Amino acid sequence: MAVYGISDLHFSFGTNKPMNVFGRIWDRYEEKIKKNWISKVKAKDTVIIPGDISWGIDLNEALEDFKYIDRLPGKKVFLRGNHDYYFSTKTKFENFLKENNLNTFEILHNNAFEVEKYIICGTRGWGKTEGNSADSDKRIIAREEGRLRISLEQGVKLKNELLEKGIKKEILVAMHFPPFISNFESIMQEYGVKKCIYGHLHGYGHAMIKEGIINGIEYKMVSCDYTGFNLVKL
Repeated sequence: MAVYGISDLHFSFGTNKPMNVFGRIWDRYEEKIKKNWISKVKAKDTVIIPGDISWGIDLNEALEDFKYIDRLPGKKVFLRGNHDYYFSTKTKFENFLKENNLNTFEILHNNAFEVEKYIICGTRGWGKTEGNSADSDKRIIAREEGRLRISLEQGVKLKNELLEKGIKKEILVAMHFPPFISNFESIMQEYGVKKCIYGHLHGYGHAMIKEGIINGIEYKMVSCDYTGFNLVKL
């Protein structure tokens, strides 16, 4: 059983938000993702989706996007991105999934999951200039750093419980934003994280991508337009 990553699907089956306004690379991208997904992922595999899943402004608009993903093979672990406007609280979204019989999803939000050789932790993160002001950005970054710590505390607890049973697993962090600002990197180092995946960057933003082993952590960029709409095996 394998674990894959892909982010920034930006589906819009319930609203009108064509992605090819950002370039021809996005022509028929939904079909490219589906084809690549089906060619790789088996029913017992897991796909981590670090945010920006749907352009839906509310849960009704996002429903067809999640139905589309639900029909694809594998379990999906996802976290919120900066464009997932439909997501208000974890409880409301869990109820939405249950009410619509969307049974293949798990929400990564102040928690951790054991999946194959990994314990998956993470949070959305933030950028330095995403908010309305520098003070607002600082508050949001501090909150996201706190959420990462909460998730990693859960992950370390789970890791230690498994170690007592002789089972060794590696912590993998998933973030939507690149984690190279503020204290995100140092927090991961503090908790012994060895692998991190992220997304968010598109087009000219690809010039800011950092991958490979940096200060002891292996980073992988999994935004779908960067990967050729392929899933990355982790």
